[in-house]
Amino acid sequence: MTTHATTGGTPTRSTQPSPPQPAHQAFMLLRTVFTVAPILFGLDKFIEVLTDWEGYLAPEINDIVPGTAHQAMLLVGVVEIAAGVLVAILPRIGGYVVAAWLAGIIINLLLIGNYYDIALRDFGLLVAALALGRLAAAYRR
Repeated sequence: MTTHATTGGTPTRSTQPSPPQPAHQAFMLLRTVFTVAPILFGLDKFIEVLTDWEGYLAPEINDIVPGTAHQAMLLVGVVEIAAGVLVAILPRIGGYVVAAWLAGIIINLLLIGNYYDIALRDFGLLVAALALGRLAAAYRR
């Protein structure tokens, strides 16, 4: 509800609801995107509709993780799904988890050397995930 001053200077309440605040809208937008996107990308690690995810695993990372590149991508999918669910439930923590996960993805992409454009895009997503964490703290979510 909004308040309006009357001619006597006493504020009165309007019966019209006030529009959502821009910061809350930004919070809800970020929360929605960082819930849906990780879950969808995680699911795609199992069905591989979008791309062949194993091509995005740096050889240096593949050498230190147990199992095959395919098995590593399946684990990545599970982590991404869990991160998306965490953002939905506890965005003040999930935002920072997604940011850390994106930092790992950026390092992996830089090690490959051919995906600097995607690494830069993911840096922008990392900053947005940090913003989600900060906004969630403000809304105690």
